[in-house]
Amino acid sequence: MSTTRHFLTDLDFTQAEQTKVLDLALAMKADKYAFTPYAGPQTVAVFFDKTSTRTRVSFHAGIAELGGSPLIINSAESQLGHKESIADSAKVLERMVSTIVWRTYAQSGLEEMAQNSSVPVINALSDDYHPCQLMADLLTVREHKGALAGLKMTYLGDAANNMANSYLLAGVTAGMHVAIAGPAGYLPADSIIEAATQRAALTGGSVTITTDAAAALADADVVATDTWVSMGQEDEKEARQKLFTEYSVTSAAMKHAKEDAIVLHCLPAYRGYEIDAAVIDGPQSVVFDEAENRVHAQKAVMTWLMVASGLADDPRVEL
Repeated sequence: MSTTRHFLTDLDFTQAEQTKVLDLALAMKADKYAFTPYAGPQTVAVFFDKTSTRTRVSFHAGIAELGGSPLIINSAESQLGHKESIADSAKVLERMVSTIVWRTYAQSGLEEMAQNSSVPVINALSDDYHPCQLMADLLTVREHKGALAGLKMTYLGDAANNMANSYLLAGVTAGMHVAIAGPAGYLPADSIIEAATQRAALTGGSVTITTDAAAALADADVVATDTWVSMGQEDEKEARQKLFTEYSVTSAAMKHAKEDAIVLHCLPAYRGYEIDAAVIDGPQSVVFDEAENRVHAQKAVMTWLMVASGLADDPRVEL
């Protein structure tokens, strides 16, 4: 009997599994209607506790392309976590849908959902991680750079947020050398650094945590950033702008990276703050490839989880 597989954090895939999912994403991008694990159509429930553009559209489109029916639910309009426990919701949903996707706040909610669900649960963003975004990012890097292992990937800015955590964990899982730079007090938690270091020891990757932006950028193959003001932090906007200024991805900053370095940003972007217009709209930017790849990467994640969980069968999907 297969064990249900979930994708709650970037560490839920081993290096080999991550590679296989990315291989699958490339195959799906080449022929977007070739895989139909949700034929029927089966229903995928996609819950949103937070507003969204790319996540909402990419999951909706991807589920439809996989032969399924996307059920998009604003959590405020459901009983989830309000009038009904997460555990009870999971036990109801598993009888009605084939996969549960949730964009939420607390990671603990996703974990409780997964513990009580016999169908895959996917983290579409939480306060701690954004693993689906990183699968799209790694797919984009593979397309532009080839193999991931051995590349240096640098993240600048608010390094205590979910994107920094996922860049670190997903990057080292791929065997990359990941440098994270931000101001003191805004760096990854010790538990994240420890987990990343342990994974890097298995994959040949490495972890660098620093407050020195130039040092982090030195010889980088990939440069990534994220907004300095995430949802719920609007009151801190002015203070954050001052705090993170030296970690902005400017044309001058990019001179520290390799000449052929590519630039990632998960969007939405605020030009003139975390990244200059000349960079995000320039020749090194691959942000719109990255945005498109949310569809292909998430389709691969959903398909791989369904097959690995024994809920779909496709000999082309390598486990």
